[in-house]
Amino acid sequence: MWTFVWCLTVLFNGHDGKEPTDRLVPSTWLGNPWGPAATKAREAGLLANVPFNSRMKQWDQWGKRVLRDGDIVFRRADARIIFGRFPFSRFTAQVTGSEFSHTGIVAIEEGKTMVYDTTKAGVRKQPFAVWMLDNVGSFGVKRLRPDLQRHVPGALKYCRQVFEKQVPFDYDLGLDDSKLYCVEMTEKAYRASGLPLSEPIRLSDMENVDQYPIAIYLFAQFSPLSLDQSVFFPGNERTGIWSSPSLVTICPPTQASVASGAKPPGTTSAKGSETAARPGPKPN
Repeated sequence: MWTFVWCLTVLFNGHDGKEPTDRLVPSTWLGNPWGPAATKAREAGLLANVPFNSRMKQWDQWGKRVLRDGDIVFRRADARIIFGRFPFSRFTAQVTGSEFSHTGIVAIEEGKTMVYDTTKAGVRKQPFAVWMLDNVGSFGVKRLRPDLQRHVPGALKYCRQVFEKQVPFDYDLGLDDSKLYCVEMTEKAYRASGLPLSEPIRLSDMENVDQYPIAIYLFAQFSPLSLDQSVFFPGNERTGIWSSPSLVTICPPTQASVASGAKPPGTTSAKGSETAARPGPKPN
């Protein structure tokens, strides 16, 4: 089944489908619903803020208690292509051997916990509790080691710059700076501050690539991407940003689909949840 669906993907090269949080914005709004113009519209009362339900309020409080400037948040999103039929995020996570498909960087602004990332809509800034609405699987948090916290301001400066410029989304997954995809933005934010977190991996070297031989063959034949192309990935304990020795784990991978009613780590009696909820070392 995966092979059949992947065939459709590479043949039609679809890039449609919205993130769940994009559907929370009135259809009359034109442009990036979480870009600079939308942010100003919300501040002026011209565009409604997303109301927090009880579960979102719990995640908001968890974020305020646990997250710090520069933290990298990981999630398994549900980005889909081919008119929403192909679960691209899930396939990407599986073929790379990762629990995640997407990353963002936390910024504490005016007492609010915000996340900078990029999707097909463009570079975004969302409240953390809203950002979590797009998570459908595992969620995790990494933080720079205390001795490397000096790199955080530079990374946040980069995020704010590409947000204001609205650097377009990179469908070709290139490594130049003209366009950005989500993990590339996270990696380049810290590289802009002088700290590489991980090295890109060739598509042909993805951890589980051998499990999808026909799909990968068709990918090589019909996709504009090359299997020799190097791409940044969220990764796992062995590869990608998650494996970076510059980072410490604040919240290990945990199932956290807010839409299904998942509570933040530490708010249930599940064994080990309190450990996951404890903040890591604070920046010096």
